[in-house]
Amino acid sequence: MHGSDPQEGPLVGEDGEVGYRGVTACQAVGISYRQLDYWARTALVVPSIRDASGSGTQRLYSFRDLVVLKVVKRLLDAGVSLQNIRKAIETLRSRGVDDLAGITLISDGTTVYECRSPEEVVDLLQGGQGVFGIAIGGAFKEIQGSLSHLPAEPAAAPQPVGAPAEPAAGDELAARRARRRAG
Repeated sequence: MHGSDPQEGPLVGEDGEVGYRGVTACQAVGISYRQLDYWARTALVVPSIRDASGSGTQRLYSFRDLVVLKVVKRLLDAGVSLQNIRKAIETLRSRGVDDLAGITLISDGTTVYECRSPEEVVDLLQGGQGVFGIAIGGAFKEIQGSLSHLPAEPAAAPQPVGAPAEPAAGDELAARRARRRAG
């Protein structure tokens, strides 16, 4: 049965946010798991839904995180140093998703410039600074296309209505007492 797999298609958590596992993020962005892991451990791109905390926990990336990962990959491919990319990402991190889509990053291979209008892009290029540009709106569309056939999962696993949460092993006694009192 194909339709019953909870890993198929995006699933939405209680807060409406969809999460993508590291493996899915790598496939959508076109990077290796080793790169993704390194960028998370060095706080370049930390998964905003859930970071890994000890063994066994999965990092969960938001759609916005994936767009940022895509931009980082493009900058690296163009020869920009990780240090300069880090500066650019810190600037972008302060912006909301709607804001991000209207930004074009221009780089001369060393410095990364942020442009909010076509005029700014032209000014930079005429000044000789820009060698390449990344329209973040374009990265948005690419990631959306990549994700259309990749799995997502809820940011927070929804509890069925009326079902009690699983008690921790130490809470079993308290749960029994509560049931006795209620009955």
